[in-house]
Amino acid sequence: MQLNFKEIITAFMVLFAVIDIIGNIPIVIDLRKKAGHIQSGKASVIAGVILIIFLFLGKSILNLIGIDVNSFAVAGAFILFFIALEMILGITLYKQDEETSMNTAVFPLAFPLIAGPGSLTTLLSLRAEFRIENIIVAVLMNVLIIYIVLKTSTRIERILGQNGINIIRKVFGVILLAIAVKLFTHNIKALFQVA
Repeated sequence: MQLNFKEIITAFMVLFAVIDIIGNIPIVIDLRKKAGHIQSGKASVIAGVILIIFLFLGKSILNLIGIDVNSFAVAGAFILFFIALEMILGITLYKQDEETSMNTAVFPLAFPLIAGPGSLTTLLSLRAEFRIENIIVAVLMNVLIIYIVLKTSTRIERILGQNGINIIRKVFGVILLAIAVKLFTHNIKALFQVA
């Protein structure tokens, strides 16, 4: 096993930017209000497991079901687009029908918010450049930060206040919308080039 500090830090920074857990705090607070409670540990572990499994099996799974990475990313762009609309317009598109906090830990928190199409496709591209053990360490470092942010989201809410959260929610909604559009256009172009 050859751990390379530079590779670990680079992979960590790329994943941290794509997962954007700090930007997702308003969504986390919203989910906490809807579900009453979020199992931070469970959500973090499930997200970490999804990311590591996808690192090893991602391309094979997608190939097996006949889906290419670009189609997967386009589908992910739609999910991000609707989450962004909820944030900007203050509407609820994702309805919770008698959801338990266990379900909330899995959907939409662990997937697609943390281990979403953006981070999963990023893993596939990192794998082409870096050694797998370095990427695993970077994923585990991100999971730890995700857990800390999820655990302290109510404290962060108290510090920011309702107005602060509303402003951050709208700002990050626009950023998320821009990411969704970028993800969509980049991958739709790639799909048309293949076709």
